[in-house]
Amino acid sequence: MSKHGKKPAENRGANGRFTPGNCANPKGRPKGVKNKATRLIEELLAGEAEALTNALIRRALAGHGTALTIIFGALLPRPRERAVSVALPPDDLVAAHAAVLAAVAAGDITPAEGHAMAGLIDLNAAFAARLAALEVRLAASNSTPRP
Repeated sequence: MSKHGKKPAENRGANGRFTPGNCANPKGRPKGVKNKATRLIEELLAGEAEALTNALIRRALAGHGTALTIIFGALLPRPRERAVSVALPPDDLVAAHAAVLAAVAAGDITPAEGHAMAGLIDLNAAFAARLAALEVRLAASNSTPRP
């Protein structure tokens, strides 16, 4: 028996901690279940959401900075990465990097976008090299006679 008068669970050690590889709740917390604090706040605000929103809008229109921040934070989502387009020559890594650098220099894309594109070009080159090496190994294994 433990100090609380309960029998220790089978999946716990003598110290009361879970033993390695053993879980008391293998399924975990069910999806969509909210914690107690969130449920309490939702209950408190259930009938007042519209009135609070209207009050916040009135304060924002009156020029209160915090209210403006809250309103614009809700209305305008954080900016995401934009899609960029740079014409890249096929099968020429040096020319592809030069095209990205030229686009950054011209101001068509930001340096961060150019850095990301250069990383993708390098990743593509590494993948192509690994694929070529795999094709060579495959061709060599197919040409070797089997006993």
